[in-house]
Amino acid sequence: MKLVELHAQAMELAVEVVDAVRPEQLDRPTPCAGWTLRRLLEHCVGQHRGFAAAARGAGPDPALFADATLGADPAEDFRRTGADLVAAFREAAVTDRALWLPEIRDGGPFPLAQAVGFHLVDTLVHGWDVAAALGGADRLVAAVDGDDALAAALLTVSEAVPNTPEARAPGRAFRPGLEAGGGAGRFDRALALLGRDPAWKAGP
Repeated sequence: MKLVELHAQAMELAVEVVDAVRPEQLDRPTPCAGWTLRRLLEHCVGQHRGFAAAARGAGPDPALFADATLGADPAEDFRRTGADLVAAFREAAVTDRALWLPEIRDGGPFPLAQAVGFHLVDTLVHGWDVAAALGGADRLVAAVDGDDALAAALLTVSEAVPNTPEARAPGRAFRPGLEAGGGAGRFDRALALLGRDPAWKAGP
């Protein structure tokens, strides 16, 4: 499935960003309101584990998606669990397995392509969150916008995320959508659709 390989590309880009994280940076703020970099990485690693379990046939158990406790090397935790998720999606593609995702709407099961699309968006958007927290995401944005298939997949899935008060309420994955501006690239448009300000800065 082409989308599975696009997800693998997205994971490679996110790993490159997270590999730059140093221990003293884990308390930095991120574009995820109220979340430090440590909290964001705990969430990401937990999601890697949960989606991998779902891709291997696990039922709708929210505990599988719980935030992870990071080890001494959070970047290695992200890299290792990300690689396992990529492998799990490739395994699921052999039989086109549907996935139970208890944190999304009614839990599913969701067609594999839809589930992979969900995590592709999470991977790139949270990769951007990490890069922005570290001081700038220009390289990541350029890499995605320069890959037509990857940028198109990101924007297509982002456009399909409901932008209703119920779907964007506090505690939900995304905030209400923003206006991106006429000259924005596809990554910035996707960020704005999902409630991220593409110009976000961590501050002094």
